[in-house]
Amino acid sequence: MGMKGKVALGAVVGVVVIGVVSANAGSNGDGGTSGGTDKGSSASAEREAGAKKGTKDTDKTEVAEKKAAFAGDGDFQVGSDIKPGTYRTTGNSDGMCYWERAKDASGEMDSLLANDNVTGTSYVTVKATDKLFKSSDCNDWEAVDEKAKGSPAARMSGDGGMFAVGADIAPGTYKSTGNTDDSCYWERTKDAEHGVESILANDNVNGTAVVRLNASDAYFKTTGCKDWKKTG
Repeated sequence: MGMKGKVALGAVVGVVVIGVVSANAGSNGDGGTSGGTDKGSSASAEREAGAKKGTKDTDKTEVAEKKAAFAGDGDFQVGSDIKPGTYRTTGNSDGMCYWERAKDASGEMDSLLANDNVTGTSYVTVKATDKLFKSSDCNDWEAVDEKAKGSPAARMSGDGGMFAVGADIAPGTYKSTGNTDDSCYWERTKDAEHGVESILANDNVNGTAVVRLNASDAYFKTTGCKDWKKTG
């Protein structure tokens, strides 16, 4: 896909947004204690384990989700090919997954509403006002319920992509250590629209990162970081 690799301004790894941090953002949150750290499993591993244990009801739900999914490669017109809503792609391991929301099908830069290159998991909310959703080299997308609650983990992969707060990972203070070369990037967001206004706080990190995830946060994005552990 010729447009692969473009990254929307303000959502790119390496950009630190100034002045959009909420009063309770807590990007330099307290270190806390280690309560619960050893008990936590990685969010990605826990999701896979849950799938293996699935009951008949769970299997039926997974089948329903697969029917609602669309392919990870292609251009999709919103309203006819896909419905507005929040979608998720998981298991993208080579960093080649690319998606974009567009206001028209011109293919020009000013048609872009949001986009990203993905390693691991990405959640994207496609709005009714969007005209086109493009996806290249991604695993299939499935529809998700933003209000759904899971069994949130207390650990997560530092290169796992996006995690839903309250479903994939529990709110609390998390620490990632041993990061080098400013390659670790994290982001707290209020939704999955991926605009600059979606970002509550973000940073590029050398060494140790400590981040407080609030229950009101929607998602946490992490890429190029060492694994995160809940410390409080």
